[in-house]
Amino acid sequence: MTGTGGTAPATYSPSPTTHKNKASLFQQDWVRPDGRGFHQCRPAFFRTGAVNAASGSAYAEFGNTKVIVSVFGPRESKKAMMYSDIGRLNCNVSYTTFASPVRGQGSDHKEYTAMLHKALEGAIILESFPKTTVDVFALVLESGGSDLPVVISCASLALADAGIMMYDLVASVSVSCLSKNLVIDPVFEEENSQDGSLMITCMPSRYEITQLTVTGEWSTPKINEGMQLCLDACAKLAKIMRSCLKEAASDSQE
Repeated sequence: MTGTGGTAPATYSPSPTTHKNKASLFQQDWVRPDGRGFHQCRPAFFRTGAVNAASGSAYAEFGNTKVIVSVFGPRESKKAMMYSDIGRLNCNVSYTTFASPVRGQGSDHKEYTAMLHKALEGAIILESFPKTTVDVFALVLESGGSDLPVVISCASLALADAGIMMYDLVASVSVSCLSKNLVIDPVFEEENSQDGSLMITCMPSRYEITQLTVTGEWSTPKINEGMQLCLDACAKLAKIMRSCLKEAASDSQE
């Protein structure tokens, strides 16, 4: 497995000044499992060209969460013939048998597959590959928390690496509600004890949300705060993703 466009892990945490009026909520002794601040994201590492046999691919590492995505196509498909002048997007999300602490439980994740499709479909210019299919295969190598947002962001980068026309890159970030606290980019332990979760997938340059998922009970102020945290982090994450693509393009020209 080889790759290009690798960059050192970079942070994409929301600006602390944006939410300083909420600081009173976080004057507690509770510490996150990895020592981060409540509004601090894990360092993000991306690399494109991770799978030589694919049309495009990307590898992402956010703390202990490690994901690889391969894109194949556009290629002819009998099913795509039904879709007339637009292309067809197929997605699949699966876990390796060693992805989680409980060994031997690797399998396809149907819920994540459907959510990945929904998150990406609005960003891809389907008219650019009529009567053909683009296949996106995401494999979670290690599950360390916030798996789906990492999968979505990594898949967007892989599509760009494959040369698939898109309106914009897609970035995704989630927050967990733990008691009165909002923690961004939660790890596995935090997700297991959360009272609710909120995930935003967006096209930062266009200021458009392609997917919003909320679980649990949220007050209106909490939802507004959580959305702002995610949108701010998504914009910064997209910059890291673009830097990876620029570095890959620069490497290919040398």
